[in-house]
Amino acid sequence: MEFTTITNERLGETVLYAKHPTGLDIFIAPKKGYASQYAIFGTRYGSIDNHFHVGDKDVTVPEGIAHFLEHKLFESEDGDAFSRYARTGASANAYTSFDRTCYLFSSTERFRESLEILLDFVQSPYFTEQTVQKEQGIIGQEIKMYEDDPAWRVMFNLLGAIYHKHPVKIDIAGTTESISHITADLLYECYHAFYNLHNMALCVAGDVDPQVVAELADKLLKDAPPSGVESQFDEEPAGVVQPRVEQRLSVSVPLFNLGFKDLPASGKDAADKEAVTSILLEILCGTASPFYRKLYDAGLINSSFGTESFTGRSFSTVLLGGESRDPDAVAEAVYAEIDRLKRDGIDKEAFVRAKKYTYGRLVSHYDHVDGVANAMAGLRFLGMGPFDMVEAVAQVTEEDVKNRLETVLRQENAALSVILPVESAQVS
Repeated sequence: MEFTTITNERLGETVLYAKHPTGLDIFIAPKKGYASQYAIFGTRYGSIDNHFHVGDKDVTVPEGIAHFLEHKLFESEDGDAFSRYARTGASANAYTSFDRTCYLFSSTERFRESLEILLDFVQSPYFTEQTVQKEQGIIGQEIKMYEDDPAWRVMFNLLGAIYHKHPVKIDIAGTTESISHITADLLYECYHAFYNLHNMALCVAGDVDPQVVAELADKLLKDAPPSGVESQFDEEPAGVVQPRVEQRLSVSVPLFNLGFKDLPASGKDAADKEAVTSILLEILCGTASPFYRKLYDAGLINSSFGTESFTGRSFSTVLLGGESRDPDAVAEAVYAEIDRLKRDGIDKEAFVRAKKYTYGRLVSHYDHVDGVANAMAGLRFLGMGPFDMVEAVAQVTEEDVKNRLETVLRQENAALSVILPVESAQVS
């Protein structure tokens, strides 16, 4: 296996890439002199992948199964992966998002042994009906905990208000009802469909020897033909389900998420769109913008306020949110500021400042082993290369931002999610 060197002259950064004979994409970001190493072994499989075709089969599985599988994969007949990592001193974790599942570790020594554990347990599923039933109880408690988490609920309530059919609106962990239908056989079926090396990537960053990675890959990766799995999504209607949704929970200050539904993209188109959107949001309401200061001085927002280009495989939403004593007033102010920018145009100095800030924030990820490894994995699963976002931001023009302002920030495609304090409820 030979590595190809991908160099970005703008950053002065290099990434090594190889397509292993088993089909696995391997990325290494060498960081000479760094004290730690970081590795992610991930698959293009997340909570949205509940309906798929594999071979000649059409498969629909219970909501939450990707997250459930992530939990179970750490276990083996001889123990669990965390116990093995404890012996090498590495810090291990995993996460399931809407469109990917990743297993990772951070180490300062014994990197080879820790990487060997990672490549071994992710490729060694072990499920029984007994262990599945035990996990149903554990994850059921986790689901109940998130049902009362204001930050979690404000987000998923928003997605439910925006999306008619797309499974991004479904809680990543599923429901206590849905996970009760998960069986060991279903877990194996999903595992073999999505945990195929042709659908996966290994991303490593730090002061590591690429040949160590290559040797372990040759030794441990299990060859298999591509599964050919293809996720299926119903056509998503235009517009939102409802413009406003609220819930009352135990919060001292109301929370809100304001979202603008967008059309999804992939590859270079996704990179270009996200780059322009990030700069647009910084111009609109970044911490250096006059509008942010206006809201802050009026006491309508605090330092929790933030924005996000919430983009994944087959979905995209522009988000603003935080705490506010009057979320509806913030939303109305945002709509008014968007109309003003469309009417008066974007200030050139504001554009230059926002572009520099967005570029600098993106570049800072490459100074940290976890940042660069996660960036490589995230970009890979969206069909992008390791430096595509950097280049996309560098090439954004004022005209790009103006066009994006007109197309995405439209009130008819917006929804507001609000979490209000329980004690403020009115009795009628």
